[in-house]
Amino acid sequence: MIKKILSKSRIIQFLMIFVGVSGCFSVLFGAWLAHGGQALPLNVQSTLNTALQYQLFHTLALFVTLVWAVTNSTGKVSSRVLLGAAIGFFVGIMCFSGTIYIKTFFSVTFVGKLTPFGGISLAIAWLLLSIEGKNNL
Repeated sequence: MIKKILSKSRIIQFLMIFVGVSGCFSVLFGAWLAHGGQALPLNVQSTLNTALQYQLFHTLALFVTLVWAVTNSTGKVSSRVLLGAAIGFFVGIMCFSGTIYIKTFFSVTFVGKLTPFGGISLAIAWLLLSIEGKNNL
């Protein structure tokens, strides 16, 4: 049963849903930050803007990675490397941007220890894309 739940297609489906939600949040939060967030101190605005930029860029990277992963003749996920990159982008967005949001808005400082792990996950995801490109294009 666990194998069925964790099948590649289920993971891809979950990550595609995440792309939609993350993209939507990026747009709405960006609009709020540009207007309602102007009352925040400049250093807080800057921190949140960094988290937002990383979230939006890496949401797009995750989307492209998922499209790349499923566009082959069989319609199945073509590569474990691409799936690993997609998961890396997901973990990176959650651990980098997500922890900055939580730390900033809720003053939960201990989650800040996950932020570097998120950055490393994003970097690894990019490296996995380069490996996939070297191996298969």
